[in-house]
Amino acid sequence: MKKIPVITGILLSLIMAAASCSNNHKKPGAVYMPDMAYSRAYETNSENDIFPDRQTNRTPVPGTITRDQLLPFRIAKDAPGDTSNFAKAGKVHNPLPLQNEAQMKEAERLYLVYCGICHGTKLDGNGPLWSDGDGPFPAAPKNLLDASIVSQGDGQLFYTITYGKNMMGSYASELNPEQRWMVIDYIREKQGLKRTASTGLAENINTAK
Repeated sequence: MKKIPVITGILLSLIMAAASCSNNHKKPGAVYMPDMAYSRAYETNSENDIFPDRQTNRTPVPGTITRDQLLPFRIAKDAPGDTSNFAKAGKVHNPLPLQNEAQMKEAERLYLVYCGICHGTKLDGNGPLWSDGDGPFPAAPKNLLDASIVSQGDGQLFYTITYGKNMMGSYASELNPEQRWMVIDYIREKQGLKRTASTGLAENINTAK
């Protein structure tokens, strides 16, 4: 009876040794659950026969967007001396849902980080780079509370942040599209305007019902 465990151990050892002798690790022989052992997806940087160039890594199809990404801003930058696209941008509405308190707090933070240095914490154009004429800027940045800015559409503010305008450069690399719209909501609120659930448009806080 004592020999049975010994024989069983020897047999198991031989079986394991035979299984480990295969030099092809991708084809180990009999597999209990092959759909878990072999990936049906192509491995990164591997070749495949689907595409003519046999490359697995593909760039996204032109015009497609990732899940949860906002639709692109399709108005192009104006050519020098032209303002027609800037005018078209005035008809573009802010696509974000109405912002909650936490989101508006984040919008304020983004404004202070990227915009406040020029336009000031009060949006009056008196940021540290102007500082009542004592800063390094030779001219005051735009006062965002000025009627000429308040009267612009949300899309025009987005256009300016995206492409830059006059002395202001583009902030497209600093703020993604969603963040730009968030900052615009913050600017609108400071201007005395706020989007409403019924229209989605910025209306005067003091008159909107």
